[in-house]
Amino acid sequence: MHGPNDQHPLDLICLGRIAVDLYAEQLGSRLEDVSSFAKYLGGSSGNVAFGTARLGLKTAMLSRVGNEQLGNFVREELQRVGVDTSALQTDPHRHTGMVLLALKDRETFPLLFYRRDCADMAIEADAIDSDFIGTAQALAITGTHLSTDTTRRACRKALDAAAEHGVKRILDIDYRPVLWGLTAPGDGETRYISDDKVTADLRGWLTDFDLIVGTEEEFHIAGGSTDTLTSLRAVREVSEATLVCKLGPLGCVVIEGEIPEHIEDGVLVKGVQVDVLNVLGAGDAFMSGLLRGWLRGETWEISATYANACGALVVSRHGCAPAMPTEEELMDYLDRREAVPRPDKDIRLNHLHRVTTRVQKEWPEVCGLAFDHRRQLTDMALSVGADVSRLPLMKRLLVEAAEQGARHAGLVAPAILVDDVLGLDALNEATGRGWWIGRPVELPSSRPLRFQHGDDLGSSFRHWPAEHIIKCLFFYHPDDPVELRLEQEARVHQLYEAACANELELLLEIIPPSDQTVDDTTLPRSLQRFYELGIRPDWWKLPALSDEGWQAVGQIIDEQDPHCRGVVLLGLDASMDQVKKGFGPAARHAHCKGFTVGRTLFAQPCREWLAGHLQDDALVSQVASNYAELIHEWRSLRQRGTEIHTVERG
Repeated sequence: MHGPNDQHPLDLICLGRIAVDLYAEQLGSRLEDVSSFAKYLGGSSGNVAFGTARLGLKTAMLSRVGNEQLGNFVREELQRVGVDTSALQTDPHRHTGMVLLALKDRETFPLLFYRRDCADMAIEADAIDSDFIGTAQALAITGTHLSTDTTRRACRKALDAAAEHGVKRILDIDYRPVLWGLTAPGDGETRYISDDKVTADLRGWLTDFDLIVGTEEEFHIAGGSTDTLTSLRAVREVSEATLVCKLGPLGCVVIEGEIPEHIEDGVLVKGVQVDVLNVLGAGDAFMSGLLRGWLRGETWEISATYANACGALVVSRHGCAPAMPTEEELMDYLDRREAVPRPDKDIRLNHLHRVTTRVQKEWPEVCGLAFDHRRQLTDMALSVGADVSRLPLMKRLLVEAAEQGARHAGLVAPAILVDDVLGLDALNEATGRGWWIGRPVELPSSRPLRFQHGDDLGSSFRHWPAEHIIKCLFFYHPDDPVELRLEQEARVHQLYEAACANELELLLEIIPPSDQTVDDTTLPRSLQRFYELGIRPDWWKLPALSDEGWQAVGQIIDEQDPHCRGVVLLGLDASMDQVKKGFGPAARHAHCKGFTVGRTLFAQPCREWLAGHLQDDALVSQVASNYAELIHEWRSLRQRGTEIHTVERG
């Protein structure tokens, strides 16, 4: 097997549990004592679909979610990493399954399943398209879906279709006694209880699979013995499948054909030794890595190496699905694994995980209307004798102008910068619509840098929507007096760490002070300095530069952080003609993704509106027209620059 082709455009279809995981944020607490949770995609099959997609496989999810917000969340999380959700059924009556869990210590995870009559256990066999099964190289099923009549019917239809189409069939034993009705509802943590009926039920299915994966305890339940080799031999009596037995931190063993006298006589692939945060999620990560290798035609040794490494990364992090590595991250870790006992503490690995798993979509173009001004707009209102209490309404009108201008210019999604001091209502209106949204944190005009809401950035960011991009403007020159420069750099480092901890993107806006000498090296040297400090923002916002300046900036970004989203141009209070002139060199350089310009577009209409000389609709229309004009100008220059670059390369 070497990846998807015309006959099998999908690598993998996952059939089984999919849910929402609520992970306790207080580590070391009992579940009873937890006060807050982080919401993640969950369920064994859902995690594997998510994990394999992150590793580059073309994966589809075959399960069922509720017709409600959590079902929407699950579907959108899968789609975000490229999982095909066309076969993910929607249940009109049942809720999406949910799990609450705490991380008490490395081996203890109090876990409470909310899965009674949940959507994924009501998957309809009649709604499964046999031809769709045939489009994949492999079908993976979890053992939980062999536990009820309804789910068994669905599995039977899917497995029969797989056999008919020559699709490989995989079983993740995934034994959860509570889901087989063998423990009290609150005991989701127990991983093994011997039960003859469960063993008999599982045994009847084992002949259907080409690959069976489980822990030693899971093979115990499948084989009916607490001796691993005895259970493996019992499984082999009814199945010719390749058996992969997970051995925890020791790694795993792959057995094809006869069960050896000693388990280590199989293909033993040693695990990676890491400091464990919690073992929960290791199995789904292991399966994701294993299938990434196997379905790409790799040897069992290489496939199991991927599996062990993925498991090691996930057990050192919070959550399961969000902790899954990307392909680039996995390969980097394998190159350095012996030197990385704490993946969660490795700066390079954490940066790779951050930038290759971003929540935000890709933004090849950012054409933005910036109205995050606080001091300037307050001064404007006072200068015309207007009540500053009108400013929040004005910012809501500017949201409308951004939408209207983008529509006139043919821009799919507007970009805006808006604050939460005068623009909170505007910010809330724009949120959740797929826009590019930057939100400032700096205290206006502060030098050295100060933050609008104080230094407790983590507490503040905890309440931000994930789609908001932290924007921080500060006045900085690499030749500033040492004491001032170090203080500013410490503030920016504090901000960067808070952004990373809260998984928010960061835009740094650097403006050299007007009273200092500025040349083509000033901003490139500024960027270089922050990279040397280990600060890697997702975005930069810079004044207009010469061609030489853009070349230097681009070279630094390429060398220091190829995953940087790019640069956007600022406008200050320049005239429209001046802004357009600055577009010329920028449009010829790919690192500049566009602009976020403010007063150039709205200053005069807003002043007239505040003075009572302009109605709401006129304000919106004038700003929208200016915004659309600037978008057209940028796109025209970008197209011209691209054509020139293409000719030069040719």
